[in-house]
Amino acid sequence: MAKAVPLFSGSKGNSYFLGTATQGVLIDAGRSCKQIENALLTNSIDPRIIGAVFITHEHTDHCSAVKVLASRYNFKVYASQGTLEALERANRLDKRFETEVIENEVAIGDMLIKRIDTPHDAAESCCYSVTLADGKTATIATDMGYMTDDVRNAVAHSNFAVIESNHDVDMLKNGPYPFVIKKRILSKYGHLSNPDCAAELAGLVQSGTLRLMLGHLSEQNNTPSIALNTAVNELSKYGMNRGIDYTLDVAPVETNAKSVIF
Repeated sequence: MAKAVPLFSGSKGNSYFLGTATQGVLIDAGRSCKQIENALLTNSIDPRIIGAVFITHEHTDHCSAVKVLASRYNFKVYASQGTLEALERANRLDKRFETEVIENEVAIGDMLIKRIDTPHDAAESCCYSVTLADGKTATIATDMGYMTDDVRNAVAHSNFAVIESNHDVDMLKNGPYPFVIKKRILSKYGHLSNPDCAAELAGLVQSGTLRLMLGHLSEQNNTPSIALNTAVNELSKYGMNRGIDYTLDVAPVETNAKSVIF
C-alpha cells in the first residue's frame, strides 16, 4: 500500500517519507537526526527500510540532518550535481556514506524516483516524483518561484502531490522581513504564494490528481487557515468541493502521525 508521510514542513525544516510498510525513501532531511528518527518512529516507520535520501537543494531547512542521518544508517544520498557540490562546500557530506548525482531517474528497490528541476535561489534545485511497485506516484514540489511546465506535468500525472503554498502576499509585504528578503521570496526564484498555488489546483484535479497537500507554509507570512481558504475558494469557482471531489490538507510543521494513502 503506497503511502506518504509528511514528517516536517515549513521554515523550521522539511522531510517526507514516501513508500510502503517495507521500503521507502526520504525526500529531504531538514531537521536534526534525532527529530527525524522520532518522527519516523511516531509513524511506525523503521528507519532501516529507507533505501536512500533525496535532497532537493542545499538550504538548511532541507538538508541539516543529512550528514548524521546518512552516516548512522548508511543511507545513500542523491541530489543534483550542483546540490552535491554545495553540500560538500558546506561540510554536509561524509565519506562514510555514498552520494550519487541523479540526472533523470533512479530505481531504489521497487521504486522509481524521478528528478524534476525547479526555479529557486539555490545551486541546482529540483523536486522529486516517486513511483511505487503498484504504479502509484507521489510528487513533492516545493521551493520554486513559479510552476514550470515540467513540474506541472509531473504533478498532473501523480496520485498524490504536495504543492508549495508558502506565503500570503499581503502578510509578506506588510511583515517584518527586510526588503531584500521580501523581494527574493516574491521573485521567480523564490517561493509560490497562496494564490500561485491555488491557481494550479483546478487543473490538477481535472487531470486526476485528487489527493493534494499544501506544503512549506511560512510560519511568519502565512497560516494554515489562510492557505486552505485560498485554495478551497479557488477550487469552488470550478464547482469542485473539498472532501467530495478532492482531498486537501496542510503538511504539518511537526508530524501529526497521519499518512496519506495514495
